[in-house]
Amino acid sequence: MLMRTDPFRELDRLAQQVLGAANRSAAMAMAMDAYQSGDEFLVHFDLPGIDPETIELDVERNVLNVRAERRSPAPEGAEMLVAERPTGTFTRQLFLGDTLDTDRVDASYEAGVLTLRIPVAEQAKPRRIQISGGDSGRKQLSG
Repeated sequence: MLMRTDPFRELDRLAQQVLGAANRSAAMAMAMDAYQSGDEFLVHFDLPGIDPETIELDVERNVLNVRAERRSPAPEGAEMLVAERPTGTFTRQLFLGDTLDTDRVDASYEAGVLTLRIPVAEQAKPRRIQISGGDSGRKQLSG
């Protein structure tokens, strides 16, 4: 129902380990957890230190795009002594299955975590089908 595509994530992680923090890319992927609970999917993105005003979400043809920006806290012209926290644009793209209702995505941001709630589409939910005929009358089957 939810597909993740990020074929270069492991390659980026390995490059960061080998080359060190000096080679960090500004367009970094954000850590994510996703799971189904009842009739909805929940997705949590770690975005610590992000101003909620910089978060952009859009869905186009079952593709969810998340974009956020972390700016440097140092004022312009300041001499940076240590810069280990990544700044710049963070992006993530999720391919949502046809069974999810992308028109009713709910988003909230609290304590550095962006949470998306994506309901299962009504047509994808199990339903009972009435069967008529036969000697025993009507029966209900789960479908």
